Amino acid sequence: MFSHFPKTRQPLPSEYAAIYEKHYKSNRDGKTVASSVSQRMETWMHRQVAKSTGENLRTLEIGAGTLNHLSYERTQYYDIVEPFEVLYQSSPLLSRVCNVYSDISEIPSEGGYDRIISIATFEHILNLPDVVAETCRLLNNGGVLYVAVPNEGRFLWKAAYTVSTGMEFKLKYGLDYRVIMNYEHCNTADEVEDVIRHFYDKVNMKVFGFSRTMCLYRYFECKKG
Repeated sequence: MFSHFPKTRQPLPSEYAAIYEKHYKSNRDGKTVASSVSQRMETWMHRQVAKSTGENLRTLEIGAGTLNHLSYERTQYYDIVEPFEVLYQSSPLLSRVCNVYSDISEIPSEGGYDRIISIATFEHILNLPDVVAETCRLLNNGGVLYVAVPNEGRFLWKAAYTVSTGMEFKLKYGLDYRVIMNYEHCNTADEVEDVIRHFYDKVNMKVFGFSRTMCLYRYFECKKG
């Protein structure tokens, strides 16, 4: 079923590689007009996930980035998976994190999480079925996986980033932002949903919009049978 995984990325052209890390950090920090607007839109994903927070719920976040989701959380036990250290190392919220992992496979089998969460990350993961399988291993009985992703692969999402971040990127660097998006987003929202539904028996989905076709984001609550 998942013969096209793990996926691979072709190296970025040199002119993109030269600015990639600086652009990525600036974009995640919301330091440009377009990225600031984008982050306000992304608030929907954070709020959906944060509805499940609780002080005594052991939580793991996959793809914690700059720790921007942590401000929505009340949980006292919070671990993260984030391979890109430069994103979180200067965050004032880092003191609230218990354990940091660069890969989910590093987490001991007795991880015992009540909830595993991920916001705008599953579209980036090359070996997504392996990662989702690991979440099944790490969740306690009755634990829940909460995932929110942009609606990659659908028209409305492409149109939204083209007229916002894409235009800003073109004006600043004279380059086509689609190259960056195609490099970063290796999975469509449909592929993410297919993988999740393969491993989890009970999946509830919400969309920020009208349907899978006409929305900006999808949100999933996933439980085993």
